[in-house]
Amino acid sequence: MYILISTLFFLFGLIFGSFYNVVGLRVPKNEPFTNDRSICPHCKQTLSWYELIPVLSYIFQGGKCRNCKTKISMMYPIIELSTGILFSLSYVKYGFTMELITSLLLVSMLMIIVVSDIKYMLIPNKVLLFFLPLFVILRIITPLDPWWSSLTGAISGLGIIAIIILISRGGMGAGDMKLFAVLGIVLGFKNVLLTFFLSCIIGSVFGVVLILIKFIKRNQPVPFGPYIVLATLLTYFYGEKLIDWYINFFQL
Repeated sequence: MYILISTLFFLFGLIFGSFYNVVGLRVPKNEPFTNDRSICPHCKQTLSWYELIPVLSYIFQGGKCRNCKTKISMMYPIIELSTGILFSLSYVKYGFTMELITSLLLVSMLMIIVVSDIKYMLIPNKVLLFFLPLFVILRIITPLDPWWSSLTGAISGLGIIAIIILISRGGMGAGDMKLFAVLGIVLGFKNVLLTFFLSCIIGSVFGVVLILIKFIKRNQPVPFGPYIVLATLLTYFYGEKLIDWYINFFQL
């Protein structure tokens, strides 16, 4: 039964991941995503249901549109597969508890942000404002220990990025600042600081690698959102273990 339920969460994640691709692409452009049929962004052909099966359609079509043969971005199956894995991980870690709802909502918000930030280098206010009250309510129902950690986490998350923006004169965006404020509510004071620390390390490592392989140029603007997302997921699911490992490592 445990494996069956985990598999169901994975399948639900694949389906929702497909939807989050659409949301992340359309919300920044103020395009509706509730009623309009999905179309190929190149030839504008309306997609059939069998062209919208998460991950599988991408594989069977060879990563190309059936009509115009234009290459489809790998972002689509990656987001779908990532959401499926993270939904399943959420159930494995938290079971049928209130924290499971928080976990699923956090994963959902982060997947949408990855799509929009990679595509437009933008973290939409509408997405943050949609999830913000939900996280506040959930942290009232299932508060962190201590309860005020969510409040100090939000303030510190917003404050740190605000200081960086002022000092660097735009080194980070206002979207990053607002995102850290929302993350502070979910993660709390200690873990939002860990998320910031990890996102800087991950961003630096990936940045150097991308420059070395000449995928990007020096001083070229790159979206920081995906690094924040990866750091957030590591902290949310494994933050305590990472902190314990760090402390033990320096006590050796």
